[in-house]
Amino acid sequence: MAQLLYALDLNIVFVALPEIGRDLGFPGQTQQLVVSAYVVFAGGFLLFGGRAADLLGRRRMFVLALWLYAASSLAGGLATGPGVIIAARAVQGIAGALLLPSTLSLINTLFEEGPRRNRALAVWGGAGASGLTIGALLGGVLTENFGWHAVFYVNVPLGAAIALGALFAVPRDPARTVRRGFDLPGSLSVTGGATLLVFALVEGPERGWGDGLVVCALVVAALLLALFTVVEGRSADPLMPFRLFRNRHLTVGMAVTFLYMATFGVLPYFLTVLMQTVHGYGALRTGLGFLLPSVAIAAGTQLGERFAGRIGTRTTLVTGFVTGAIGTAVLALGFDADAGYRLLVPGLVVSGVGQGIVWTAMWIVAATGTAPQEQGVANGIASTALNIGNAIGLAVFTVVADLGTEGRTGGALRAATADGGALVVLLTAAGMVAGLLATLTLRRGPAPAAASVAEYEEAPAAR
Repeated sequence: MAQLLYALDLNIVFVALPEIGRDLGFPGQTQQLVVSAYVVFAGGFLLFGGRAADLLGRRRMFVLALWLYAASSLAGGLATGPGVIIAARAVQGIAGALLLPSTLSLINTLFEEGPRRNRALAVWGGAGASGLTIGALLGGVLTENFGWHAVFYVNVPLGAAIALGALFAVPRDPARTVRRGFDLPGSLSVTGGATLLVFALVEGPERGWGDGLVVCALVVAALLLALFTVVEGRSADPLMPFRLFRNRHLTVGMAVTFLYMATFGVLPYFLTVLMQTVHGYGALRTGLGFLLPSVAIAAGTQLGERFAGRIGTRTTLVTGFVTGAIGTAVLALGFDADAGYRLLVPGLVVSGVGQGIVWTAMWIVAATGTAPQEQGVANGIASTALNIGNAIGLAVFTVVADLGTEGRTGGALRAATADGGALVVLLTAAGMVAGLLATLTLRRGPAPAAASVAEYEEAPAAR
C-alpha cells in the first residue's frame, strides 16, 4: 500500500495540471513545476533516505515518511497560490525519498533471499508498477468529480491508515549492537548534488540548456558530487560504501533501473499528451485510458516473480525487455492524430506485460548479495538511478518530441505532436534493447552470498 501511494503521486497530478493552473493562476509554462518539484526532491534525497533507514530503523523511517506524506498532501490540497502547492510537492518528494528505500529494505530483510522474497517483491512491484498508470486514472476520476484538490486530499487518509497499520503489522526495529556514524558531510554533498542535478535535468527543456540557473545548477551539482566521492573515500563509515559496487547484481540493477525509468517510465507522460493535447480527452477519459495498461503491468509483475523462480532473474529480465521493446514499437503505431484508442491497445498490453516483468526482476537483482544492514543504502542507490533515469529520459525525449512543433497551430500542431510522440516511443523501444544488453552482463549461475551480520558489524570497528 505504501508503494502504491508513492507510485500514485508520480503521475496523479498530470491530468489535474490544467485545472490547477486555471484555479491558482499558473502560466502554462510553469505548471510543470508541480510535477518537477516532486521529482527533484524525491531524486535528491533517496540516498539520504536509504542511509537513514539503515541507521535509524526501517519501520521508524517508514512510519515517519507516511506521516510526512499525509501532512504535505493536506497542505497541497489547501493551497491558495502557486508557491504553497510547489512547496507541498517538494515536501512530498522528500517523504517519498524516505519512504521508498525503507519500504524496499523492510521487504529485503523480513524475507530471506529466494522464492519468498521474490514473491513479496512481486506483490510490492504489482502495486508500484501499476501505480504509475493508476495515478493517471485516479487523477482523472478525482479531478472530474471533485476538483484538483482531491488529488492531494486522497493521500491524507491513505498515508495515515498505512502508518497506523505499520505499527501493528511490521516488527519493531532491532536494537543496535554497534554505534555507527551518519556521515554528515557525505549526506549533505550527495543530497545537494543529486537534487541540483535532477533540477537541471527537469528544468533544462523548459528554460533552455543555456539558461543561467540551469548551467549554475549543473556546475554546482558536479562540484558537490565530486566532493562526495572524495569524502566517501576518506570516511571510516561512509554513506555509500564503494565496496558495494563489487556486487555485480547491484551495479547491473542500477543500470537497469536507470534504463527502465528512462524508457518505460516516460511513456505515461507522452500517452497523456497524446490523449489530452492531440485527441482532446478530458481528465476522466484520459484516466480511463490508463486502466488497460495498469492491468497489463500488474499481470507482468506476477509473471516476473514466477519466471524468476523457474528460469532465473537474468533470463527473466531478458524476457521482459524483449517483450517490452516489441510492445512499445507496436505502440508507436497508435501515435497518430487520426488514430483512435483502439490502435493503442495491442502495444499497451504487450508493452505493459514486459514492463511488469522487468519491474519485479530488476528489484530482485538489485537486492541480491547485499548484507541486511546495508539494504537501505543499496536500495537508495538503485532508487536514485531510477529517478535520475526518469529525469534524463523526460529531459531528452521532450526535446525530441517538440522538434517538429515549432510554428505550427491547430491540426498541423496536433499532427506534429503525435508524430513527435511516435518518434519518442520508438526511441524508448531502442533504449529497452540497451537494458537487455546490460542484463546480459550478469553471470549465469547462483547469486553471490551476502555478508553476514557479524562480518558487517565488525567492519567499522576494524577500520
